[in-house]
Amino acid sequence: MFGLDAPAVAAFTASKIDMVFESARFFGWRLPFPAVAWFPDFQHRLLPHLFSRRAYWRRDLGFRVQIASGRHIMLSSATALGDLNRFYPGNSNGISVVRFATDPPASLLATHPSDVIAHYGLPSRYFYLPNQFWRHKNHQIVVDALDLLKSQGLDVVVAASGSTDFRESDLFERTMSEVKSRGLETNFRHLGMIPLDQVYALLRASIALINPSECEGWSTTVEEAKSFGVPMILSDIDVHREQTGGKARYFVADDAKVLADHIRDAAGSAPDAVVRQLQPDLDDRVRAFVADFVHLATEVARGTGAK
Repeated sequence: MFGLDAPAVAAFTASKIDMVFESARFFGWRLPFPAVAWFPDFQHRLLPHLFSRRAYWRRDLGFRVQIASGRHIMLSSATALGDLNRFYPGNSNGISVVRFATDPPASLLATHPSDVIAHYGLPSRYFYLPNQFWRHKNHQIVVDALDLLKSQGLDVVVAASGSTDFRESDLFERTMSEVKSRGLETNFRHLGMIPLDQVYALLRASIALINPSECEGWSTTVEEAKSFGVPMILSDIDVHREQTGGKARYFVADDAKVLADHIRDAAGSAPDAVVRQLQPDLDDRVRAFVADFVHLATEVARGTGAK
């Protein structure tokens, strides 16, 4: 109400911070510190039907008040920059595009994929879908594609992991009920929330990563697949094209037939067994990310902004 989160400011002052980084949080338009607001994506504007009226306006007004407060805005992709200019035109804020890269520590790569595959009873050849079970992540199209493949006599396994959506508590149950009714229990395996070392193990040994999402800011799963050189089958959204530079198989997010064709082709050309290692270009991508973020933080903390 008064434009200031007083307890937060007291904590920042006691810790002698130089800059505030806001992620899904606003500390007030009178905040006496330089601040960066990270807008990961504009899902509520791109997929408004997935939001209640209250949730839509809470998110939208949150972005608007951060813009009006003069926050420097950090985005994760050029795609998001285009969306910002389209949905919130005319703002004069400093804006930076900082594309993150993932660099898994060696401790998370010590788990052997064969042990994880055996633990979950998976076959040696499978596809991996490590997305949270939220509606916009679009698991349904994968189920539809598996159904098409099975009707053609091809049994393919997709292992999925991740949390279920607290905003739509019955989505997971309804989807898995449909999996059962179609006789796809052996084809679509949901492992639930699993440890990160197991995520990396399954990713490294998979035929390909599948990400059918209808909206992403800068996909963590895609970035991780790039780190290991894992083939990718992705929904044909702009940010996926930007993130992979055309080096993936793409399908329109509601086209189960094209997705099924990609899965069949990938399965037919994949080696029998492989455990991929970190790619040589990873260090360059991580260094670029670090340099961009340090430049942003330094300039904003100095009060000069970053363009």
